[in-house]
Amino acid sequence: MAELTPILRVDPDEMPDRALVMGDPARAELASRHLEDRRQLGSFREYVTYGGTHKGVEVAVTSHGVGSPGAVIVFEELSRAGVRRIIRTGTCGGLAAEVQDGDLVIVTGAIRADGVTDALVPPPFPALASVDVVTAIRRAVASTGHRSHEGVVLTHALFYPGDVLGGDLEFWHRAGAIAVEMECAALFVSGSLNAVTTGAVLAADGNPLHGEQGGYDPHRQVVYDSVEAMIGIGLDALIDG
Repeated sequence: MAELTPILRVDPDEMPDRALVMGDPARAELASRHLEDRRQLGSFREYVTYGGTHKGVEVAVTSHGVGSPGAVIVFEELSRAGVRRIIRTGTCGGLAAEVQDGDLVIVTGAIRADGVTDALVPPPFPALASVDVVTAIRRAVASTGHRSHEGVVLTHALFYPGDVLGGDLEFWHRAGAIAVEMECAALFVSGSLNAVTTGAVLAADGNPLHGEQGGYDPHRQVVYDSVEAMIGIGLDALIDG
């Protein structure tokens, strides 16, 4: 047995070369139920990893917590453990008016307001999803007929905007961001630095600019249904190619 990785506590010899990642450990456990021959490969803090097969292909499912500083630890350790393809399946808030509850977002690139990638690369460095992974996600979404959108997202370090100065979501929406989330930029940059192909498909659980009457509430059936569809799409895209 190889030495376990410091944070994920996984044995690199047991890791598949494809991984589905998401913030919530409970969602990782949910995603693992889609796998055959499911087994836990590691667990530490908010990071839990499962292994198994999807349609005969060995894959892993790993939770990365909330926010890019912690998530980039996961992406780095996965790459060091031999993972060569990573797809993020998380939630997002719509910024474009057409991105509404339960819609899926196929991410092509991310704006780096994440608070960690500036420590990895200079500001001009892009955060881009891998073209072949985007194509695989697009095919998987099309096979389900689920309503979806495709484009650049804002990866932001801030979840709740401050009361004094407010947030900058409207600015980034005018610049072309169709949704906001917290980890894609870190994934894409980490993937570029480690020769790992990456992508993301996200489920919208609100729209802070064009909706959310009554306040933000991700605990609704329309969101749960979208997350379930997203997990299946992510797994199908993970083994496509």
